[in-house]
Amino acid sequence: KKDVEEQIRDSAVAQAKDKILRRVDSLGLKEATISSRGDDIVVEVPGDDRRQFDAIKDIISRTARLEFKLLAEEDDFFGPISQDCPSCAAEGISWNVENAPQGEGKATLPRVFAELSPRAGESMADAHARFDAWGKTLPVPDTHQIAFEKQAPELGDDGKYKDTGWRSVYVLSRAEITGDMIRDASKAPDQSNGAGMGGWVVHMDFSPQGSDRFEKITGANVGKRFAIILDEKVESAPKIITKISGGSAQITMGQGGTAEQLKSATDLELVLKSGALPAPIDYKGEQQIGPSLGSDAIVQGLKGAVLSSMLVFFVMVLIYSRAGFIANIAVIFNMVLQVAILAMLGASMTLPGLAGLSLTIGIAVDANVLINERIRDELRAGKSPRQAVDIGYDRAFSAIVDGHVTTLISGLILFQYGSGPIKGFAVTLIVGMIVSLFTGVVCTRLVFDWVVRWRKVKQLSLG
Repeated sequence: KKDVEEQIRDSAVAQAKDKILRRVDSLGLKEATISSRGDDIVVEVPGDDRRQFDAIKDIISRTARLEFKLLAEEDDFFGPISQDCPSCAAEGISWNVENAPQGEGKATLPRVFAELSPRAGESMADAHARFDAWGKTLPVPDTHQIAFEKQAPELGDDGKYKDTGWRSVYVLSRAEITGDMIRDASKAPDQSNGAGMGGWVVHMDFSPQGSDRFEKITGANVGKRFAIILDEKVESAPKIITKISGGSAQITMGQGGTAEQLKSATDLELVLKSGALPAPIDYKGEQQIGPSLGSDAIVQGLKGAVLSSMLVFFVMVLIYSRAGFIANIAVIFNMVLQVAILAMLGASMTLPGLAGLSLTIGIAVDANVLINERIRDELRAGKSPRQAVDIGYDRAFSAIVDGHVTTLISGLILFQYGSGPIKGFAVTLIVGMIVSLFTGVVCTRLVFDWVVRWRKVKQLSLG
């Protein structure tokens, strides 16, 4: 019915939007905005890094449909076909033979499988599509399916691994385990067979339902092979040695270079954690908006932040003299640390981020005002400079921590429930609070201690 069809479509779009948002958020602090327009999902990402855009586009377009299927190795499906295949030569398909396990206590039997290498200038994805289209012309029963696995890559003259092509894998069409039975996924170095030489795998933990199902299937099919299929491509097809309990499995990242395996493992971990999309996504197009308006806003924001900071620095020196100068140095160090941490996290500096940066400057200055006023009070009470610094910091500490913690809690709430620019502002605020507490209490204290303990200054200059 039409109304039911619309409900299913709306539900699929809503689920896809939520999963795409989780994937983009997991990539770093991109301050992306995800919205839906009918059946379209629009992803807006600030910045001008083309490689970053391509990486995001690749991650969000992956359906991440994970299936575990048993290989149908009792049947030599491709044997008769290899003897009479007029279309094989035109497609560049060749044949090979492997010894396929038939189960525990049974001898292996030779089974034919098809191979296809990319043509000159053809990508692996295009070769896979051509191989898949050819497979659909074969008389495959409804109970079976032809899947495809990458051939082992070869090491080229440039020291990098290169993909060589695809091979066919004949499997049962029924999925024994699916991705919705995966509870968690995590990448880890490959320690199997004493490897530990830079290889990577992705560990998967099953839900209680998946764990029971996995144990039952592996126990009933010892000696056979179990294909792990992600988005219609066989990632690996390990042989079941014994019944596997404990509810965990792993996917190996192949034989490529270390950097390639790490990237593949990171991407796979991300998409498995965020969950499979309810339906495949088709790339519809992209639009790059000119930076003129955004650049003007950023310039004005930077101008406002710089002018306000200079005014604050001037007032601090005017009121607290040399102590104000120490506070200003601490605030500058605070800004440098914040920008360094945000850069390390891959944050995009947008207007909300600049607002968070300016706010943390004010809070950092406020901490120094509290300390300087406390030291002033102790000096007026007749304390020595050393005593005034010790007591001033002790008495100001509780008020500084209270102010920073309450602001930090606000930032954590914004980060938890906000998205896009709001989350970017929250991250800047959280980082700013932690750094401000360090620079305001620790760094300035070191300078004051150096002045009163090592230089043994008899009179502090606090205006």
